[in-house]
Amino acid sequence: MAKTYAEINDKIKKGTAVVLTAEEVSELAKTLSPKEIAEKVDVVTTATFGAMCSSGAFLNFGHANPPIRMEKIELNGIRVSGGLAAVDTYVGATDCNPENPAYGGAHVIEDLVAGKEIALEAWGKGTDCYPCKHIKTRITKDSINEAILYNPRNAYQNYNVATNSTDKIKYTYMGTLLPKLRNASYSTAGELSPLLNDPECRTIGLGTRIFLCGTEGYVTWNGTQFHSTKEVNEYGIPTSNARTIAVIGDLKNMSTDFLRGVYYEKYGVSLFVGIGIPIPILDEDLARRVSIRNEQIETTVVDYGDGNKILGKTNYAALQSGEIEVNGHKIRTTPVASLAKARQIADILKSWIQKGDFLLSEPVRPMPTGTALKQLKIES
Repeated sequence: MAKTYAEINDKIKKGTAVVLTAEEVSELAKTLSPKEIAEKVDVVTTATFGAMCSSGAFLNFGHANPPIRMEKIELNGIRVSGGLAAVDTYVGATDCNPENPAYGGAHVIEDLVAGKEIALEAWGKGTDCYPCKHIKTRITKDSINEAILYNPRNAYQNYNVATNSTDKIKYTYMGTLLPKLRNASYSTAGELSPLLNDPECRTIGLGTRIFLCGTEGYVTWNGTQFHSTKEVNEYGIPTSNARTIAVIGDLKNMSTDFLRGVYYEKYGVSLFVGIGIPIPILDEDLARRVSIRNEQIETTVVDYGDGNKILGKTNYAALQSGEIEVNGHKIRTTPVASLAKARQIADILKSWIQKGDFLLSEPVRPMPTGTALKQLKIES
């Protein structure tokens, strides 16, 4: 028996919708069939909280008097984009000052969300309509016109496990990798992760309403590096980096509980982003998809020290146990995403829906199919 978005939203408004987290439905699936789950459950909440480098914020500062066309802009000493209109900028999460690499754009964004003052300094060449050539002031999220989080690539559908077989420590965006396979790091929240619960993006597309860093946000497009033709396992799960989403939300309403700037030693800055996506259980197929368990979600183990050599496969049950075995080697595992935060986000989103404060939105455009990635050619 198929359901519609309208029918599910009507139940949400009446307070009768049955809402479970992805972990709860995975446990329920041990005793109920997909058909029975489809009959009983209306919405499943999914979530992730991890480093998402392809993130940032559009800001509009407002015009000064006399006005300036900002062509070079610094926020707390961090150089940000001066390539937009006169008083607009985009703060990239990985923007940084090489003299102070542990503080970057991600921290500026976090400080704005926290309500802190940010030092703004900008320069322009001066024109007839924008005669001012230099300005130095302080801003907060309340003093500027708009602060919009816009992230071109978030919530990766699965991700490789990183390890290092060489004799030297490797400093990476997956954390510090010790020599001789002494540790392995992994990302995503396993069976809670949004795009692993709807692997073909049947319900996730342009216009999908989501939880984004403590407030309401939306999926705006497929994310960059969207790869829909990766190898899948017997459960239909891609076994390495695959689909992504682009997301947007009002930065002024976000919380630093779910948005944090981080620094990886000798690598650089990134932004931890909290995302929660509700999956409507429209039919038996979606019920089967959201019933996926950690031991059924495989991913690829990659040697970041030896040219990204593939060492084998593992699953999230093993990864979350703290140890995996690859080619006879037992390797200690460490997450670079927070499962505890993902659980918190899934629970918050569940409560919003149960209280009728969050309705589901049907995508106005589906995600693309048949996509693969192109490689950049090096000419010199």
